[in-house]
Amino acid sequence: MPSPAPSPPPPRPSPRQRGLPVFSGLVERWARRMTPRRVRVRLAALFGALFVASGAVLLGITYLLVGHSVRTLGFVHKPASGPQPRLNVQSGPGSPTPPGFDAMTQQLQEQAARLHAAQMHNLLVQSGVAMAIMAVISVALSWVLAGRVLRPMRAVTAGIRRISANNVHERLAVQGPADEIKDLADSVDGLLGRLETALESHKRFVTNAAHELRTPLTVERALLEESLLDSDATAESFRENFQRLLKISTQQAALLESLLTLAVSERGVERSEPLDLTEIVRSVLLTPLPDARRNEVRIENGTPTTTAAPVSGDTVLLERLVANLVQNAAYYNVEGGHVDVAVAVRSEAGPGRAVLRVSNTGPEVPPDRVDQLFEPFQRLRRTAGDGHHGLGLSIVRAIAGAHDATLTARARPGGGLIVEISFPLRVKPGNRTGGWSPTRPAAPASK
Repeated sequence: MPSPAPSPPPPRPSPRQRGLPVFSGLVERWARRMTPRRVRVRLAALFGALFVASGAVLLGITYLLVGHSVRTLGFVHKPASGPQPRLNVQSGPGSPTPPGFDAMTQQLQEQAARLHAAQMHNLLVQSGVAMAIMAVISVALSWVLAGRVLRPMRAVTAGIRRISANNVHERLAVQGPADEIKDLADSVDGLLGRLETALESHKRFVTNAAHELRTPLTVERALLEESLLDSDATAESFRENFQRLLKISTQQAALLESLLTLAVSERGVERSEPLDLTEIVRSVLLTPLPDARRNEVRIENGTPTTTAAPVSGDTVLLERLVANLVQNAAYYNVEGGHVDVAVAVRSEAGPGRAVLRVSNTGPEVPPDRVDQLFEPFQRLRRTAGDGHHGLGLSIVRAIAGAHDATLTARARPGGGLIVEISFPLRVKPGNRTGGWSPTRPAAPASK
């Protein structure tokens, strides 16, 4: 079988084509080098150029109008028979000339043309001189005006340069009319406020994390020193110390895993896929919870089996969100209490929302501390060595924010907490009305 003929090589560019990119690059570099770097210089040059251009156009229009003006000649005609002389007006070279006035008309027309040309020359010269003087004045005025316009910008720039991490609480607080510069300064102040909040949260997070990690490290060191310094130590005492060290190491691993999950959640969702929030809740509730068995807490799923809540997101993160909510509600509970978990689809106004609601019985929660519970390392009550580091609800908030969900929490009358997370409802492709009909009912939920 004959082999296919090789394809011809691509045509090589001509020297002229190869020279075009080089020429365009030289032009761009030259234009960049010739462009003034200061905005004030550019504004003054722009205003001056606009004035010169508009003055040149005005001068040209005036010159054309004056140049095309009609030249009028008058003649006094005295007829041979008649009592009164008569005035004849010639509006141009095409007008009829009275008899006997041809030579005089020619002389007057030439004189009028020379006078008109001299007047036009004087007009052009004097107008050009006046325009040059006004161009210089306009550039100077443009320089002053540009400086006054850019003065607030210089104040804003100086204020931004002055603010650093040590004085991020300061604000520009620009006073004046509500123009673009004040809007920019207010936007910078808002950005500084958000940056201050983030820095304060970061400092608290680092401080609390260092404190949480320092305590088990201190206990580990004490146990190791006790094992080394105790000359009467037995195999049983070594075993007890090793068991305690193993428990502390497990708690540290859980803390590090929680910190990693929190960091990943705050970074956002990297992979989003269609999910059913009801199925996620059902799979989480199938897993036994040690805290529920310890406190004999009853976990109830109030979601009907036919309710489907289609959302989009990361399966692992959403399962962690539901698990943290249920574990937190089971741990901070009273003996013999209950945890209610429900999923509903709401579409009262606007696009539909899938709402996850978790409520529990438990101790009284002060209303002013509800928002504080969602900060890292914040707990309603602290118990040493309980394995809870106060990161569960902060991870819940981070995962909800990564999925564009709205989280609301309030104290439950009689004790406990009610947490609601509203997710955007996934719209079926091709359906723009926001509705969605499930293709299959959700699996039965476990009690």
